[in-house]
Amino acid sequence: MIRNSLRITTCALTAVLAFSAFGMRAEAASILPSGGVGLTIGTGTKLETIATEVKKADVQIENIVKTVDKSLLETVAVAAQEPTEEDTFRNLVIAQVNDYINIRSLPGEDGEVLGKLYDDSVGTYISEENGWYQIKSGSVTGFVKAEYCVTGEEAVELAKEVGTRIATVTTTTLKVRTQPSLEASVMGLVPIEDQLVVGEEQEGWVQVDIEEGMGWVSAEYVELHTEFREAESKEEEKARLEKEAEERRRANAAAAASQKKKSKTTTTYVATGDSEMGKEVANYALQFVGNPYVYGGTSLTKGADCSGFVMKVYENFGVSLPHSSAADRKQGYAVDGIENAQPGDLVCYSGHVALYIGDGQIVHASSSKTGIIVSNVNYKKVLAVRRIF
Repeated sequence: MIRNSLRITTCALTAVLAFSAFGMRAEAASILPSGGVGLTIGTGTKLETIATEVKKADVQIENIVKTVDKSLLETVAVAAQEPTEEDTFRNLVIAQVNDYINIRSLPGEDGEVLGKLYDDSVGTYISEENGWYQIKSGSVTGFVKAEYCVTGEEAVELAKEVGTRIATVTTTTLKVRTQPSLEASVMGLVPIEDQLVVGEEQEGWVQVDIEEGMGWVSAEYVELHTEFREAESKEEEKARLEKEAEERRRANAAAAASQKKKSKTTTTYVATGDSEMGKEVANYALQFVGNPYVYGGTSLTKGADCSGFVMKVYENFGVSLPHSSAADRKQGYAVDGIENAQPGDLVCYSGHVALYIGDGQIVHASSSKTGIIVSNVNYKKVLAVRRIF
């Protein structure tokens, strides 16, 4: 459109000048505005000179249009770029409190409490009013006191600490390699929908944490996102507590109704803790220490993988769990920190799940090299602890 309007202006001027060849007389100089290009026609100028000047002006206008087009395209290209992860972090509001802050319906203490934003939990910034941030977090939109939160540049670095970068597997069986190359040896296999903690990201490759250690997977076969804890509404908190109570009741009823298998154990490990049912689960699991690890397996004697092992142990007590370490992170109800764990609790890691047995130890189907073993609970970063009973 810019090019066309400039051409029309030039052509119109040429037509006016052509008329002057037939006796029309210019009483004053005419100026062609063209982004810095000026064409001045004085009285008595010859037609040949006018035509030459117009042609020169047209060439200059062409160059200006090309520059404008290029600049416009570059501007559009920059605007079209998706924001980086760091850009999105600047718009976060992150709670920094001992426990939680209330989310209110109005920017003041007299506003109705709509939900809770827990420590290190995040919301998305909407606006600021009288020392209060309006945010959206989870299903809750409301106001939190600004003095208990950080946002902007402060939130960028903090988000990297409180958030967990996750790679979700999108292919049936994902090969994890020792180096970011198809020529590198395979160090482990991961099933579809498993969720792995990300270490580094390179072009086309993602470093992930699996039971065998840190390895590399093709970025083509995973979906990446940063996982944050979000707010909980009053209704969600009530529903969660009711659900947890019901799940505890059902699990205990299933365990009481299930006929326990009695088997002699030779292991030197003994489950300790306050939960009698949890200790039964842990002690039952301990008798299979030394048995093999088998990818995709669900046999406690012939071989199981991590989630298959946990699933089969709990099946003995009448409780049905999924064959997925990612899904196990949503079973039962949350335990606040490993320091509050009891025997029988599920301990969830990056792409892995284990059973807590007490005294800071877990039993788990570790890898094809080690089989079912007992390890220290903090041998790698704990993502979640879930209680079934």
